[in-house]
Amino acid sequence: MLRGRDRLESERFVALRSHYGFDSFFCQPGVKGAHEKGGVEGEIGRFRRRHMVPLPRANSMAELNELLLAGAAKDDRRFITGRRIAVGEHFALEAEALRPLPTDAFDYRALGNFRVDRKARVSVRGGALYSVPARYCGRRLDALVGAEVIEVLDGKVVVAWHPRSQKGEENLVLDHYLEVLAIKPGALPGATALARARAAGAFSEEHERFWSQARRRLGDRDGTRALIEVLLLHRTLPAGAVRAGMTAALATGSANPAVVAIEARRSTETAQSPVVPIGQGLSRFDRPKPSVTHYDQLLEGTR
Repeated sequence: MLRGRDRLESERFVALRSHYGFDSFFCQPGVKGAHEKGGVEGEIGRFRRRHMVPLPRANSMAELNELLLAGAAKDDRRFITGRRIAVGEHFALEAEALRPLPTDAFDYRALGNFRVDRKARVSVRGGALYSVPARYCGRRLDALVGAEVIEVLDGKVVVAWHPRSQKGEENLVLDHYLEVLAIKPGALPGATALARARAAGAFSEEHERFWSQARRRLGDRDGTRALIEVLLLHRTLPAGAVRAGMTAALATGSANPAVVAIEARRSTETAQSPVVPIGQGLSRFDRPKPSVTHYDQLLEGTR
């Protein structure tokens, strides 16, 4: 903050207002500027009391945003004392005088560079921990930090995607550790990443049943490795197809990952269209066989 209304604007804020084409106008600090934003703060307080009391509960930022949009839609139908039309109708009249929004949305995310620790995790801004594929241990990776999502990049390739979490939380994806677990299968039963996958539903009942059958038939070590091979199929096949492949393998009493892969790919194949016999109605397209007798006229002048 500088004197009066002057501010030292951050690079991202300048980019934001340049993208949407608006100028910045700041309130005066202290008591002098207290009255300049009272209307805005009053409206925020009114919205909070009307739509967020009691405090709403949401499982994700997306769900919370839906609640806020529902509240905004109700406000559009609200009438202000002395006005004959609703708030939303007033905005529709004013919208004609506004500039159209840019075609491309502004990318508000911040780009940072972070070191991957020994457990294949990055600590974003000293907050939550997010897993990346184990092959990146000890390296530095870029990360796009948004309000709801964290994307970890190797160059321009996204190698990990996580919902934004609170400080102190740990976000582990089982797929990031499969290559390590294939070497040390005994570590899988007690792995934190497995517990998180179970809690999230990514490690389904079909996975549990296949793992039990594989360990019963092949032993703990080889049975766990068979499960890991099945988990690796998720990188190239839809989750539903892999579950269908495990169900088919379980029905035959097999614990072979190759059987799961074959059945999973088979479930993704679309049924072939039936062969339609060609009828006699196409005879109208018949043409006489070509002849070269007309070329004999070219030879008459050379005899």
